[in-house]
Amino acid sequence: MLYFNDFPKLQYKFGNETDATIFQDISIYSDVVDQIKDSISLLNLHTIQEGFRPDQVSIQLYGTSLYYWTFYLLNDNIRQQGWPLTRHELEVYIRKVFPNTVLTIRDTNLPIKFKVGQSVSGGTSGASGKIIKRNLDLGQIFVEGDVGFSQGGELLTSVNSSGISETLSSVSSSKEYLAASHYIDGSSNIVDIDPASGPGALLTEKTNEDVYFATNESLRQIKIIRPSQITNISTSFKRSVRG
Repeated sequence: MLYFNDFPKLQYKFGNETDATIFQDISIYSDVVDQIKDSISLLNLHTIQEGFRPDQVSIQLYGTSLYYWTFYLLNDNIRQQGWPLTRHELEVYIRKVFPNTVLTIRDTNLPIKFKVGQSVSGGTSGASGKIIKRNLDLGQIFVEGDVGFSQGGELLTSVNSSGISETLSSVSSSKEYLAASHYIDGSSNIVDIDPASGPGALLTEKTNEDVYFATNESLRQIKIIRPSQITNISTSFKRSVRG
């Protein structure tokens, strides 16, 4: 990685080795870039285009791939969460993270019924599966896998640990990634709902997919060093890590 080329080398003995190994000291830190993070005169804002890698953005801005590392030092969210994915990459990832089925139930008895570990069956769809999680704040039960319950809701049955049959009615069934993550009001504030009655008409549902797409989109807006300043700042950084 070109970023580490100017880092000083040191000798280190690994385990019981008798001969020291020479490698670059990647623990070295320079605050040269940190000092300009909020400097309007030295920075611009840039929107990463769909599918562009860090080296490609560097070429686009500076005519060379050598300065890709500055994006990570300038932008904490990129360093912590990673480079934005393409839409296709994100869709594939979301489906892996959220592979299950969510049944939404508006009933005050949900907290005492349909516990984790029980099996649940749909009276209309004939579908069935194991309950692996519950979100009582939203009136949701999570059924393992992609199970074809009736999307418009149906009567559900289950048998508890005492062998007693239980029934509840779902109002909807959805793939987990399309299920509600939370609700927001007109000012985009996350608000709590009454899980027994639902969110009402004034709130907007945000799905798990919505949340991931919004986060990924926010990663596209980054700070970049102005092309007229990139050589000077890069040189100062290299001089700092060498010292």
